[in-house]
Amino acid sequence: MKDLAQIMQQAQAMQAKMAEVQAKIEATEADGVSGAGMVRVRLKGKGELVSVSIDRSLMGDDPEILEDLIKAAHSDARRRLDQAMEEAMKSATAGFGGLLPGFKLPF
Repeated sequence: MKDLAQIMQQAQAMQAKMAEVQAKIEATEADGVSGAGMVRVRLKGKGELVSVSIDRSLMGDDPEILEDLIKAAHSDARRRLDQAMEEAMKSATAGFGGLLPGFKLPF
């Protein structure tokens, strides 16, 4: 069994790495599109809506169509953001699987 000092060092290293990944996630942005690119939204890492862009040709159409396209673009951006966050977490926790047997990461 690993001695306590080594386990504590690994835990501190993982904590620092997780803080780094959290900052990276918060800075990450993802675009979502719908309607063949006529509606675009941009989200920040925690899901904050940063911007919405709507093609002017949609402005005269039925408002329900535009609302549906905005929701679809938001869902697309959220899915992409979730994928980016999952990849960041995988890379952050790589190599820490043997820290403590039976523990699953992230804590």
